[in-house]
Amino acid sequence: MNPFSAIGAVFDTFFIAPIINVMVFFIHVFNYIGIPGSLGLSIIALTIVIKLLIWPFMTAQLRSTKKMSDLKPHLDKLKEKHKGDKQKFATAQMALFKEHGINPAAGCLPALIQMPVFIALYQVIFAFFDSKSGLTRINDLTYSFIPDLAKMPSPQFLGINLSHRPSDFGQDGWGLLLIPIVTAALTFVQSKMMAPSPVKKYPSDSPLEKKEKDTKGDMASSMQSQMLYLMPLMIGFFSWQFPVGLALYWNTFTVFGIIQQYKIAGLGGLSTWIKKK
Repeated sequence: MNPFSAIGAVFDTFFIAPIINVMVFFIHVFNYIGIPGSLGLSIIALTIVIKLLIWPFMTAQLRSTKKMSDLKPHLDKLKEKHKGDKQKFATAQMALFKEHGINPAAGCLPALIQMPVFIALYQVIFAFFDSKSGLTRINDLTYSFIPDLAKMPSPQFLGINLSHRPSDFGQDGWGLLLIPIVTAALTFVQSKMMAPSPVKKYPSDSPLEKKEKDTKGDMASSMQSQMLYLMPLMIGFFSWQFPVGLALYWNTFTVFGIIQQYKIAGLGGLSTWIKKK
């Protein structure tokens, strides 16, 4: 077996197969209950399962991000104290993080988990839309204790064919164009909520400190603005090109992400736009 085949086999075992089996299990459940749209409901149920599995990691990331934001004044003082000595500043910074239980690398794990899951889900959804060999591939990867699918579930969900792409909106009407817009809008809301707070200024700041903070603020604002608008546009473009089933997963995941972000850190960057009453 060549290395690529070995990697593919491992990926199938640890990512494709579990996702397929969870999907098939939920499809059987919804079909048994008699609820229409079993494929779409199964995608939503699968998303909830994935979200619950990585909820602790995301919670740790969000809390770490909030703590780092709260420590910004202390970091500014350390930077001023160790000005010109990057090594001492780095040591003092890590000591401060350790004191407050912050792991700077905590934000990487959820993203690392999400990427292979998203790639695997992409392949799984296409398998459910493959009328020729999809059913065979699905049943080949179904565990022995889960019954095979006798036929493919209907791709219809809430009047939309999940196998269609918004770019082919002629098949389902103009309403399909709302999907990339909603996807981009939800991604924007979550990105805005997660945006770091602007550099704070204090009355005790010297003219030089104010100038440095203005410079940093301008640079940070420029980078944040680019990512804030670029990411939703990119995700919206993907949802325009990919089947609606994938957008259903992404939007469900994003809605739960917004709820989690609000529970842990509040409105975040949206607080400048929305005033709490």
